[in-house]
Amino acid sequence: MSDSQVPNSAAGQDPEGRRRSWAELLAGRVKRQKYNPERAQKLKESAVRLLRSHQDLNALLLEVEGPPCKKLSLSKVIDCDSSEAYANHSSSFIGSALQDQASRLGVPVGILSAGMVASSVGQICTAPAETSHPVLLTVEQRKKLSSLLEFARYLLAHSMFSRLSFCQELWKIQNSLLLEAVWHLHVQGIVSLQELLESHPDMHAVGAWLFRNLCRLCEQIEASCQHADITRAMLSDFVQMFVLRGFQKNSDLRRTVEPEKMPQVAVDVLQRMLIFALDALAAGVQEESSTHKTVRCWFGVFGGQTLGSVISTGPLKRFFSHTLTQILTHSPVLKASDAVQMQREWTFARTHPLLTALYRRLFVMLSPEELVGHLQEVLETQEVHWQRVLSFVSALVVCFPEAQQLLEDWVARLMAQAFESCQLDSMVTAFLVVRQAALEGPSAFLSYADWFKASFGSMRGYHGCSKKALVFLFTFLSDLVPFESPRYLQVHILHPPLVPSKYRSLLTDYISLAKTRLADLKVSIENMGLYEDLSSSGDITEPHSQALQDVEKAVMVFEHTGKIPITVMEASIFRRPYYVSHFLPALLTPRVLPKVPDSHVAFIESLRRADKIPPSLYSTYCQACSAAEEKPEDAALGVRAEPSSAEEPLGQLTAALGELRASMTDPSQHDVISTQVAVISERLRAVLGHSEDDSSIEISKIQLSINTPRLEPQEHTAVDLLLTSFCQNLMAASSVAPPERQGPWATLFMRTMCGRVLPAVLTRLCQLLRHQGPSLSAPHVLGLAALAVHLGESRSVFPEVVVGPPAPDAALPVPALFDSLLTCRTRDSLLFCLKFCTAAISYSLCKFSSQSRDILCSCLSPGLIKKFQFLVFRLFSEARQPLSREDAASLSWRPLYLPSADWQRAALSLWTHRTFRELLKEENIHLTYQDWLHLELEIQPEADALSDTQRQDFHQWAIHEHFLPESSASGGCDGDLEAACTILVNALMDFQQRLVRSNNFGLAVVANTCNPSTLGG
Repeated sequence: MSDSQVPNSAAGQDPEGRRRSWAELLAGRVKRQKYNPERAQKLKESAVRLLRSHQDLNALLLEVEGPPCKKLSLSKVIDCDSSEAYANHSSSFIGSALQDQASRLGVPVGILSAGMVASSVGQICTAPAETSHPVLLTVEQRKKLSSLLEFARYLLAHSMFSRLSFCQELWKIQNSLLLEAVWHLHVQGIVSLQELLESHPDMHAVGAWLFRNLCRLCEQIEASCQHADITRAMLSDFVQMFVLRGFQKNSDLRRTVEPEKMPQVAVDVLQRMLIFALDALAAGVQEESSTHKTVRCWFGVFGGQTLGSVISTGPLKRFFSHTLTQILTHSPVLKASDAVQMQREWTFARTHPLLTALYRRLFVMLSPEELVGHLQEVLETQEVHWQRVLSFVSALVVCFPEAQQLLEDWVARLMAQAFESCQLDSMVTAFLVVRQAALEGPSAFLSYADWFKASFGSMRGYHGCSKKALVFLFTFLSDLVPFESPRYLQVHILHPPLVPSKYRSLLTDYISLAKTRLADLKVSIENMGLYEDLSSSGDITEPHSQALQDVEKAVMVFEHTGKIPITVMEASIFRRPYYVSHFLPALLTPRVLPKVPDSHVAFIESLRRADKIPPSLYSTYCQACSAAEEKPEDAALGVRAEPSSAEEPLGQLTAALGELRASMTDPSQHDVISTQVAVISERLRAVLGHSEDDSSIEISKIQLSINTPRLEPQEHTAVDLLLTSFCQNLMAASSVAPPERQGPWATLFMRTMCGRVLPAVLTRLCQLLRHQGPSLSAPHVLGLAALAVHLGESRSVFPEVVVGPPAPDAALPVPALFDSLLTCRTRDSLLFCLKFCTAAISYSLCKFSSQSRDILCSCLSPGLIKKFQFLVFRLFSEARQPLSREDAASLSWRPLYLPSADWQRAALSLWTHRTFRELLKEENIHLTYQDWLHLELEIQPEADALSDTQRQDFHQWAIHEHFLPESSASGGCDGDLEAACTILVNALMDFQQRLVRSNNFGLAVVANTCNPSTLGG
């Protein structure tokens, strides 16, 4: 009987002719063979490999189970639209069937279920999908995946699911796997992104797959699809995981599954994305192209919304530092000689906006000291991409005011190292960094000419230690000549290094080489302008055009100093060809002379008296001017300027100012303000047609005629635009935040404005405050008051101002200038002065509320605070009462910028403010009896804000109740009536002398008779 069954057994059939199952066949072999544990284990592993390599586990289950198993299918779970109870029933049914099959096959149930779920995920992802969403699921796919993952969670909860096997099965279908499906697996806890990525056998392949999908995801985000919340959440989760795992310390990366894989993948993907973006920018990516959208989105992940709120500071700083290194070193195709020639095109305003936006996001996490230190380390140890290095330097000095000093210190160390051991690399780096920073203008960095003169203009310079240092310097400068811009050659020629006479040949050889190079470039050093901006990034100006600019600047310097500029005097001797051939003809252009001689006429007369104008040339000029008076039409036509020459730069400046104003009320745009201020600086230079660097160096003191301030039309228009913009920006910024939370925009704007046109700004402020003050609107008062505070904040960098007659000739710091501009004579001027003082003091107390009292005192002049005390005492009787502790009020900037500002309430609120009361205890700030007399005597009784009775009552209180009993330390008379009378008489005599001096100057001053009530008090 047994013999007859052998053939059937070999054929896989039972005695009845029925085909036996695979499990029965295996069971039969086990019966016939002796048990071998090692062989059994190998057989089990082979079975597992066979099952894992099978692509359709549903079909396998159908084959194994026979007809009854056709009911077992994941399609019921995936497509289930019924209740949760039914879903749970389906899950439990399939789970039970899986356990039965795993038991029969002798394989773990987790492996079977993992393969089945992975196969189902692949089916969902390969279903018909929208081609425009290569990384996203459709609504139907998302619904099916949700049902499938619910079943997977059931399997996990019942220990019927192998994560490792599931990951391995997924990677077999990675070409059809959608990124959103992977993200859902992570979010719903089926398998984490980290587990999935670590399970891939090929790190390079998984990095490439993630890179392709992230690029598509970024493009999809920028396309503003209807699933923006899902796409942004996906990108955020991926980036956070990459940064956390790629930039943790090694001690934090201890894992049981190949701990080195995940950091490699994370860094690889982040680096691929950054390199893709940098290469796209280098190739000139087209605006709004798919690549442009991808780069813009990826750079956006460096913002705080994606990283800052989740990731700790350590990994984030390491990631940002690594990113900065990649930016500075990727694809170093340019040599230092290329950088010397091309760096003027790499300024902050000319750098691609996407790259500058990335720089600003890096600046949020890294301090200026860390940034400069990192830049130094990279330059010392690696080959760099000079364009990005120098654009990064520009971004540093534009965005961080403190970066100027940090760069100066670093450059000083580089120069010391270079001359100590003749290190050419240090020398090249120092020159490139200084030139790049200087291109951003005087508000960001000192000019290259100033730095070169300070470094080599004396024997205390770096080159003065030995002949070896001199040879090194001139060898370096000579090697630069073939690549130099004419601007820098002109600096070296006009401000040459100081060398001992015995080594003079080194200098003359270099000067000869530089002049030869200028001749090759068709640039004549003899025809170079007197005030030409040697650090400008623009092209060389034609001699005639430059001469017109030189005349304008020379007249402006003469107007503010009253003296012939030193530059003009030197040119008349040492640069006579340019002076005679270009400067004088431009200065002596015939015109209709004004009836009242202007500064142009006065300048010509001063040169004539100094024998700096040949008599024949002057005579010809006078005759031509007389002829112009006879033919005004022809003359007008002859001097008429082309409107388009100024309109285009002025329009660009107006547009740049408008963009800055739009950013004031948008918190998301605050990081671009420094960029916009840099653009405004460049636009302002174009409007003025020059840089103020050289002329501002020459003007150690600014001469200002407060009674007859005048501006050239072009300067008048530009300054009005800037002042109006400052006022509008302040109102816009104050509508969303108090002064202390508005950031540094006001300081940046003021430095840019005054770094270019400080004399013109002060002249226009004189016109507005002294002559048009009462007619100014509240926004203008607030804006100009805030500007006065910021001018005081930077008082140390501004020259002093000599105020013209009738004021004394003593030079004043800029904050003290406002004492002379604010008069207290009539009702209107009293009220305007009160508004301005209230606004300025309130703004400073709010803006610098956390600063020391010394900062407050430096921003405001004592005279302005004294005038405020005088006006409050005089105009508000309630302020004459002693203050109690309960009277201390809180100070708010908000009521002041509202259209219906109640200035009386604002002034009294400031008067009782605790910080202001403490400020009055400072020496030289409290109003004294002598100060009060000087101010009171300026009042014109017929135009006073007080009636005769009110004025007499005020004088009685001020003398008898306030100053007479007050201690001398507080500005009073210690109760000494004789001392009070002595001070009164001295004040009257001083006042009379000022009247006489004013009349001697021929000024229209209304003689103010002393108030009888004062004398009779």
